[in-house]
Amino acid sequence: MTIPFLKMHGLGNDFVVIDARTRSVPLTAAHARAIGDRRRGVGFDQLILIEPPQDPAADIFMRILNPDGSEAGACGNATRCVASLVGTGLGRDELVIQTIAGLLRCWLHEDGTVTVDMGPARLDWQQIPVAEACDTLHLPVSAGPLSDGVGVNMGNPHAVHFVPDAEAVDLTLWGPQLERHPFFPTRANIEVVSVTGPASVRMRVWERGAGITDACGSGACAVGVAAIRRGLVQGRRVAVTLDGGVLLIEWRDDGHVLMTGPVATSFAGTLGPELLGEAL
Repeated sequence: MTIPFLKMHGLGNDFVVIDARTRSVPLTAAHARAIGDRRRGVGFDQLILIEPPQDPAADIFMRILNPDGSEAGACGNATRCVASLVGTGLGRDELVIQTIAGLLRCWLHEDGTVTVDMGPARLDWQQIPVAEACDTLHLPVSAGPLSDGVGVNMGNPHAVHFVPDAEAVDLTLWGPQLERHPFFPTRANIEVVSVTGPASVRMRVWERGAGITDACGSGACAVGVAAIRRGLVQGRRVAVTLDGGVLLIEWRDDGHVLMTGPVATSFAGTLGPELLGEAL
């Protein structure tokens, strides 16, 4: 037996996508780690399982696993990839994707880009969450050159740090230290950001459970919200440049965050028993 998959990416943020709507795929954390191995497996930033919806208002349920086998609550780029795949298959340009973080409405556009309503930005200290009551616009935690972060939850926790030059920060050193800092009881995604214009920023990211990635959709949403909260950009729309390209973020007056960007399919393949063993 084999399990078919697609390799997809959003701005280089890459995913192994498995359609489990009509066939149960009992993958464990150990299997996710094996598939995520870029030398012996396939390699991914996140492993995505498309499952039947649990909520009647949704078209599908999307389960997200990190390379270390942990489960993620949200992944904006993966949501856009899955929306494009499922929407195209159903012949629809609008659908609703359920995740453990909630329901996400998606729109497919004629130019191939996809917009996702990532839901409201959660800004209270208990929602992020952090270990003690604080003003989330100025988090009281630091590591090396990174301090005075902005806390935002976009279905997963983010700590956004504004710096003079995002390129100059050693994320491989400071990212994991902040990710696992006791101040973040469920760990955190760590962003470093430089303002590049009245409505544009440059962002790099250390993702919780994945490390440095070319792009992070929920992180770009958190960065857009943080830049607007700090008054570092004009208006409520921000172009966020990541290592893999640009995402357009809009923080609406109702608190919801919209993210728009491209998606791509790299190749199709199958996972065999040599890789997964008893899971098949």
